[in-house]
Amino acid sequence: MAKILYVWTRDLHLYIGLFLSPFLLLFAISVFLLNHVRAPVSAVSATPAEVRVVRVPAGIEAAQGIERVQLAGEVISQLGISGEINFIRAVPKESRLVIPVVKPGVEAVVDLHVKEGTAKVSVRKTTFGESLSYLHRSPGPHNAAIRGNWFWTRAWQWLADATVYLVMFLSLSGIYLWAMLRAERTAGFILMLTGALTFAGIVYAVIS
Repeated sequence: MAKILYVWTRDLHLYIGLFLSPFLLLFAISVFLLNHVRAPVSAVSATPAEVRVVRVPAGIEAAQGIERVQLAGEVISQLGISGEINFIRAVPKESRLVIPVVKPGVEAVVDLHVKEGTAKVSVRKTTFGESLSYLHRSPGPHNAAIRGNWFWTRAWQWLADATVYLVMFLSLSGIYLWAMLRAERTAGFILMLTGALTFAGIVYAVIS
């Protein structure tokens, strides 16, 4: 029984690790970009603003939270724009709603003039680095009440959660496989202890 458990754990550890390697590489590169690289915003990649007539959903100005986002979704759908609505900034005195829409590779800003029934649309293509950084931050804790209003944002959230669970499995299975190799126990224990002390020291330095 113990041998069967060992073989299954070893195989799962190997193949799940291979499956996850592209996702872990993506997260690693995006962390590097977030920490060290500030991708410049290229004005050349922005298209000229375009004013278009739209059908404004009734009650969009009075609506709040996810209800307003859903109504704004009807507007951007008319414009042929898809993506995650980050937030909606209201300008009540001018009867305007500013709706930023983001997805990897593209950022759009829809300036909706409610009374006139028009929308000024600006679109900018983002760099590969910006797209990776966006994926790393998304969906994120900000504006939690409206987050995940685009299907692919929710799908990415599920994938990110699954990656975390599988990494936890890789960590635990790695400890199990290490424990089964008697010749490696001393060296493994020293490395684990060193890692734990290093982590504890960094946490202490940050919070003290």
